[in-house]
Amino acid sequence: MKVFVTGASGVLGHRLVERLADRGHRVYGLVRDEPGADLVTARGGTPRRGDVLDRNSLKRAVPDVDILVHAATSIPTATKPAPEAWEQNDRVRRDGIENLVAVAGDRVDRICFPSVVWVARQPDGTWFDETADRYPDRTSRSAATVEEYLTDASDEEGFDVTILRCGFFYAPDAAHTRQFGQSLLSRDLPIVGRGVLGREDARLSFLHADDAAHAFATAIDAEVSGTYHVVDDQPATFAEFLESFATNLNAPRPYRVPAWLARYFIGAENTNLLSKPMPTSNDRFHDATGWEPMYPTYREGLSQVVSTWLNDGTLRETETGYIWSGE
Repeated sequence: MKVFVTGASGVLGHRLVERLADRGHRVYGLVRDEPGADLVTARGGTPRRGDVLDRNSLKRAVPDVDILVHAATSIPTATKPAPEAWEQNDRVRRDGIENLVAVAGDRVDRICFPSVVWVARQPDGTWFDETADRYPDRTSRSAATVEEYLTDASDEEGFDVTILRCGFFYAPDAAHTRQFGQSLLSRDLPIVGRGVLGREDARLSFLHADDAAHAFATAIDAEVSGTYHVVDDQPATFAEFLESFATNLNAPRPYRVPAWLARYFIGAENTNLLSKPMPTSNDRFHDATGWEPMYPTYREGLSQVVSTWLNDGTLRETETGYIWSGE
């Protein structure tokens, strides 16, 4: 099949280009600059220049394809993002998908979208699945908007829709994972918990970016439609995730900060993301496609992250432990 991927030089996008190309698909990757084009080419795809916010550029960039994957985002990476940063991410997701549908919605068989599981996180913190009502917050509002838009547009344009709600991404090249690693080594990253003293931990659903790309490639090959949750096999608390990360880095055990205090330093959006429960499973997606994560839990995934950093020079081992030497 011929597949067009937006955000093709991003953490998910370049992995998806490579995974699909390895499976024999002809993959076109939307990029905005020469380094992005080089990355897509190196991963086995064909780069196409354009911007999801520029409809005219998409008219030139999108060839006749069977499938569109809208993986472009502009997720804020600042410690305490400004409102404008979230608004930019909203535009990339929302305006981007509207432009893609306007340009190619009547020419494609399927549109795939990577949403997030916490778009349906329940107010009482209980377990939820794909049938649960959505309760989007500031970080997931645009994801909910795209989900709704694709449902309506698919009826008008005649394409199928596959929505994979992914868990909290981590990967060696993911900005937040790199920030976590560097901050753990300098003991600047606390565990954010609920309660007066921050001792109450929320169970979160994580996902390695390699497994996310594997899931999208599997969904495309299986030609499944609908909404699925794609997470690893075991929800974990943010405390368990950070403590395991620190152990792999031989870093000090992270201290705790209550959510009410963390809001002043990392903002309400990031605080809610890390301190409010979002436990779910990949059961429905596994049953539909047979997909299984290569990294069943955060333990295996974080081990791979640290091993990659040691191999590529991001981490350097000294007599007193690891030091951060990456950018």
